[in-house]
Amino acid sequence: MSATVLQKAQNEFRKSLIGWYDSNARDLPWRSAPSLYKTVVSEFMLQQTQVKTVLPYFAKWLARFPDFKVLAAASEDEVLKHWEGLGYYSRARNLHKLSKELIALPSIPQDAKSWQIFPGVGPYAAAAISSIAFEAPAAVVDGNVVRILSRLCGDATPFKNSTDAAKAYRELSNDLLNRERSGDHNQAMMELGATICQKHNPQCLLCPVMNLCEGKRMGIEEELPILDKVKSINKSVDRAWIIDGGKVLLHKIPADAKRMKGLHELPSLEQLQFKAPKTKPILERKRSITKYRITERFYPIQAKSLPDSLSKDFLWATNAKLKTLTFSGPHRRWLEELLALEN
Repeated sequence: MSATVLQKAQNEFRKSLIGWYDSNARDLPWRSAPSLYKTVVSEFMLQQTQVKTVLPYFAKWLARFPDFKVLAAASEDEVLKHWEGLGYYSRARNLHKLSKELIALPSIPQDAKSWQIFPGVGPYAAAAISSIAFEAPAAVVDGNVVRILSRLCGDATPFKNSTDAAKAYRELSNDLLNRERSGDHNQAMMELGATICQKHNPQCLLCPVMNLCEGKRMGIEEELPILDKVKSINKSVDRAWIIDGGKVLLHKIPADAKRMKGLHELPSLEQLQFKAPKTKPILERKRSITKYRITERFYPIQAKSLPDSLSKDFLWATNAKLKTLTFSGPHRRWLEELLALEN
């Protein structure tokens, strides 16, 4: 079914989609007694993160920061600590900044365009927040929506990335929007992509709009959308494991860093201007950040090898102090593994 034909069948599409959502929507905490604050927090947390991962964080976040005013009054360190393990920490900083800006306004904007002035709010988040909280007529377009629409249209157009694909489907997405229930429509699209029209092994027989799906008719649904593959880049980082008097040497990522500023990590040998020992590391782990595939190696270093003074970005931390500091999820796990090796 081409985009043109799908547009002509838009009433059938809207009715089938919203009927399915009304009967099958998951019971999620941001949908229970919904509020603008819950919607904003959930949309920030759900960016590039699965629902099952977000759920425990959302509950703890609401317990500590129940509204914009409380969040705005908190320190950035505390905000980051409550975000620890969710990754993409700029989301937490932007959410913190947004709350400060929002409570300073005489009135809260309700349209999608106005929401894009806030930190961390792009076209997708603006459409989601404004439609769910205020029923603004703005359609969301993310990876889930691109996947659904490309399959419905049987569209084998190759796209460089998901951003380009989202731009291509924005007009169709807005044409299909159920303007009487725009918030529910958007949530239904997200729900359909997350639970039925999945990237692999889509559950087509359970799909409420399968009869409209050209991709299914052609037998190419799993091939769509067609996005260029991102080439992985391999990197390695050698880190120092230094304990002195029961304290661990850490490095605090400076405020001008591109990623994870303000978080703590075990220092790299490069930061300490050490060469990697020829001995085997006591721990080696791998992780991925966007297109990078990173191998992290940890070497035991004697504290007496350190220079007499270190820059202000380095600190010594006791076990008690380690619990209060903020690390990325992987760094926290590695730190616990290394501490266990000491016992």
